[in-house]
Amino acid sequence: MTTTFTLPELGENIEMGTVANVLVSPGDSVTKNQSIVEVETDKAVVEVPAPADGTILTVHVKPGDEIRVGDAIIAFDEAGDGASAAPAPAKETPKEEAAPPLATPAEPPAPVEAQGANGGSQPGEYAPTDPTRSVAAAPSIRRFARQIGVELAQVKLPVGQKRLTMDDVKAHARNMNTTSAGSAPRGVAHAADPLPDFSRWGEFHREKMHTIRRRTAERLSTAWATIPHVTQQDKADVTDLEKFRKQYGPRAAAAGGKLTATAILVKTLASALKKFPQFNASADMESLEIIYKHYYNIGVAVDTDRGLLVPVINNVDTKNIVEIAVELNELAERARNHKLTLEQMQGGCITITNLGGIGGTSFTPIVNPPEVAILGVSRSSIEPVYKDGQFVPRTMLPLSLSYDHKIIDGADAARFTRWICEAIEQPFLLFLEG
Repeated sequence: MTTTFTLPELGENIEMGTVANVLVSPGDSVTKNQSIVEVETDKAVVEVPAPADGTILTVHVKPGDEIRVGDAIIAFDEAGDGASAAPAPAKETPKEEAAPPLATPAEPPAPVEAQGANGGSQPGEYAPTDPTRSVAAAPSIRRFARQIGVELAQVKLPVGQKRLTMDDVKAHARNMNTTSAGSAPRGVAHAADPLPDFSRWGEFHREKMHTIRRRTAERLSTAWATIPHVTQQDKADVTDLEKFRKQYGPRAAAAGGKLTATAILVKTLASALKKFPQFNASADMESLEIIYKHYYNIGVAVDTDRGLLVPVINNVDTKNIVEIAVELNELAERARNHKLTLEQMQGGCITITNLGGIGGTSFTPIVNPPEVAILGVSRSSIEPVYKDGQFVPRTMLPLSLSYDHKIIDGADAARFTRWICEAIEQPFLLFLEG
């Protein structure tokens, strides 16, 4: 039997990706769950497995192609039916339209036709002012619409299309921006000004954003537009901590890790979340509820050649610092080698981003939703500190805590940051309160 295999759902909030590698060719025999293509999403490179045993007849994609959930990948002859004729080439999905996603039982039925503005019926398109209209859309699209302040009932459905796509929501948001008389809708930024003609000043060239960079730009723009950011600055005296790191660094190295300030801060953050549960939370603005988490997973930002990736160390409260150092080293290597899985980048409670290896005295990191805080770390330096009646040289580590002011007040952020500093300066505090 000849079967056309389409791109399945790759994970939550993932609607499309870029083909990184094609692992099969026409005529190849494949077995069920054998990897046939690698797709780079905004978070990781995902291997797509074959759905059954068979022989490849046609490959519909090539490296560099952008594909959406539901787009054709291969046509193959399932084992036991070698007499099937080769299929006709799959019809390509136009770039401006999203392919229909795979059906799921939980999805609502497609809406019925609505009345047009003149009282007649216009199939597949709805008046944007109809608040009672039933909307068919994937959960990830509903979530995205909530984040940017778009009411799905106001989004027009193109003629002949039964479900709203991410592009429909974005187009509606852009239209809201450009037609707004002066104020932007909640959570939606004004459209960017058009770019000038750069050739007036000299030569230039263009490079297409790869998937991770494009998604990072979109996600951070949404985070900045929907989260009222405030950043709390503080400094920790790490003079004694540096002696500790040098003394016990070989023990972590023998286990396969590196005893860095980041590894120690990951453990400290888990204890801080227990002390201050409002930082281990998420805001549900649709139901006006705060979700408090009872697990302690810490995301760590990793700089890679394709942009910033954030692998997550799970259950940090159950691991010692050496175990965290080993896992952190392994995840960082996987990130730089494009081997992170989606599961390794999900479920974080708070994120830490360390720029100390590059430089700088402080910065304002952007919160990674649905988290409510992120801790930035800058380069330590030796400074004069007044202690015991005199100025003495001490190694000071700058910390920058950005937080969601919807959930966290400034006083709580100051207490949280100061507690982290004191826990680094006096590790016994972790045993007392951590």
